[in-house]
Amino acid sequence: MRLGYSMSYWGGPGLGPADHLALVQEAEALGYESVWAAETYGTDPAALMAWIAGRTERIALGTGVLQMSGRKPVVAAMSAATIDQVSGGRARLGVGVSGPQVVEGWHGERFERPVARARDYLGVLRLALTGEPVAYRGETTELPLPGGQGKELSLAVSPVQPRLPVYLAAMGERTTALAGELADGWLAIHFPPGHLAERRRDLAAGAAKAGRSLAGFDIAPMVLVLVEEDEELAYDMMRPMLALYLGGMGSRKVNFYNRLAASLGFEKEAAEVQEAFLAGRQGEAMMMLPDALVDAMTLCGPAGKLRERVAAYREAGATSLIAGLVTPTLRLRREQLRLFAELAS
Repeated sequence: MRLGYSMSYWGGPGLGPADHLALVQEAEALGYESVWAAETYGTDPAALMAWIAGRTERIALGTGVLQMSGRKPVVAAMSAATIDQVSGGRARLGVGVSGPQVVEGWHGERFERPVARARDYLGVLRLALTGEPVAYRGETTELPLPGGQGKELSLAVSPVQPRLPVYLAAMGERTTALAGELADGWLAIHFPPGHLAERRRDLAAGAAKAGRSLAGFDIAPMVLVLVEEDEELAYDMMRPMLALYLGGMGSRKVNFYNRLAASLGFEKEAAEVQEAFLAGRQGEAMMMLPDALVDAMTLCGPAGKLRERVAAYREAGATSLIAGLVTPTLRLRREQLRLFAELAS
């Protein structure tokens, strides 16, 4: 099982671009196989990966993830091909449907038919990356535009990799199956090992629909990590970010992370956390998170405990494990990268 490092979201106190670059270089030196940058309504992952490409040598460069509503699939293909060119073949393109808060509040599009849109997006994206003329007709997308003056076009720059890896971020059964059918990898955010094993059946069903197996397919859970002997301190360090995901990453009606917590047996607690968060009581929302829920959705605590959890991810079928960090300073994050690499080896 390979290790990845998620840069997560920029903008935290005390960490600037030079610090984030230093952490990526540290991860590369420690043997992490990939680095990933997130997108909400802040930094652009594609721009970051192009910048990092010239300052690293081996580490794979992933967008984790680009929002489908934020750029057309042909534009995502152009970005990925460019990163692949400037990095010598190290690009990985992670995409996802996001949720109504970002899609409707930031991009001004309706959050409708996400599975159909994802299918069409991946279809166009794959066509573009292969260099074939992009002629596509689906439920939500048609290219070239019918009745228009445009004709079929092909991507004018080729990726270095014969098949540039495309990952789909997915949480539900249908989108996870779609990842198995059309993508090269699956980004599963906050999934515990047991839930990962359950969703693997959806991946396999999607792969079978496409007439293929999961051989060579990258099952890549993304999880918050904190190696800390003081377990109570570890829980408290995780609570702010987890409360943000369960309370604020989505709308009151549609929050996929909240739904995940509910499916893990914490429906009442997840609802209470969201209600407090959306009412502006973020501190209260953090303290409402039970230790068991923090345990289920993150990797935190003593090294021995985390070593067992990493083994559980491996047994559940994970082929990559992507770590996000919550410690606030460059020194502490460097230390966490080292500690996690040691226990996961």
